[in-house]
Amino acid sequence: MNFHTRKWVKPEDLNSNNTLFGGRLLAWIDEEAALYSIIQLENAHVVTKYMSEINFMSSARQGDIIEIGIEVVKFGTTSIVLRSEVRNKMTHEMILTVSNITMVNLDENGKPKPHHKKEVEYVKNRINLKK
Repeated sequence: MNFHTRKWVKPEDLNSNNTLFGGRLLAWIDEEAALYSIIQLENAHVVTKYMSEINFMSSARQGDIIEIGIEVVKFGTTSIVLRSEVRNKMTHEMILTVSNITMVNLDENGKPKPHHKKEVEYVKNRINLKK
């Protein structure tokens, strides 16, 4: 699992229990999944189709730093299926797991479009590095 993004839990991210609001965390995960998919599929037109059961195991408090991890489960014809974990860098606890996030690649008309990807590609391999 690669952890690409860190978030600092601020007062505006809290619920009435003074812990991280689950809806805020899900929005962060959705954004991370979209960004990851856009980069992998090389297309800015990607949408979330499905999110499986979400398992909250702990929470975070104001001032905590969390990390959002994403990994590819599989590539479909027009989709990419991801898995996500979120962990608290301050308490070293796992906060949440989502085992299946399906993102769909779209054409300019908003219709599913084949992406022809079969494996994870890394940006460093796409860029012609000159030394």
